[in-house]
Amino acid sequence: MAVFVALGAFLMTLAGGWTAQRVTDRRHLVLGLAGGLMLGVVGLDLLPEALEAAGGEVFGVPAALLLFVAGFLLAHLVERLLTGRRAGHGGNEHGHRAPEVGLTAAAAMVAHSAMDGIAIGAAFQVGESMGVAVALAVVAHDFADGFNTYTLASLYGNARRKALVMLAADAVAPVAGAASTLAFTIPEQWLGGYLGLFGGALLYLAAAEILPEAHHEHPARSTLLCTVAGAAFIWLVVGVAH
Repeated sequence: MAVFVALGAFLMTLAGGWTAQRVTDRRHLVLGLAGGLMLGVVGLDLLPEALEAAGGEVFGVPAALLLFVAGFLLAHLVERLLTGRRAGHGGNEHGHRAPEVGLTAAAAMVAHSAMDGIAIGAAFQVGESMGVAVALAVVAHDFADGFNTYTLASLYGNARRKALVMLAADAVAPVAGAASTLAFTIPEQWLGGYLGLFGGALLYLAAAEILPEAHHEHPARSTLLCTVAGAAFIWLVVGVAH
């Protein structure tokens, strides 16, 4: 049942990626929407789940929040290192952006989708009603995951083929994750820590890369509205799922 339900996440992920690539003539709106979706996913979905699952404190601070900050700093460090290495080799065809950053970010989205699938499987092990509730939340926000995966890969100058490969991997990941729970489960604390770390990295990409790029050439009110709409959409999804 968990694997069958995860097929819905597969289809929604592909739908999100297809939407992202079909509106290239409104790139600034796509990026604005992607930034809002990412902000909403981090603040309204990932971080609350991480705080609930990770538990415990480290020197007076919740472990999930420490990992959240670590994820933000790690994403910044990786981007600086890759960009510096590319500049050192004279690679400037994509300006200051290193394509490896986009692929790394998209790979993190794939890992997140696999964890979504594992969450579906684990929830069905608890009970069918729990499994259905978690599956609805995952399927609903996987449209945003597919949208963001394709956008992240293509934003950094990667070829369309590579972006599509990452999209396909992101679509398959929740099905594979759900299937893996037939053999094992992940401790809740580990899952919470991962969500905090990934949330910090995703927020960095949204705040430092996606949104500035969206407003660079087209600082239009419509771009800002798309960002607000993206965050509001995730709020709606989280509210319906709960």
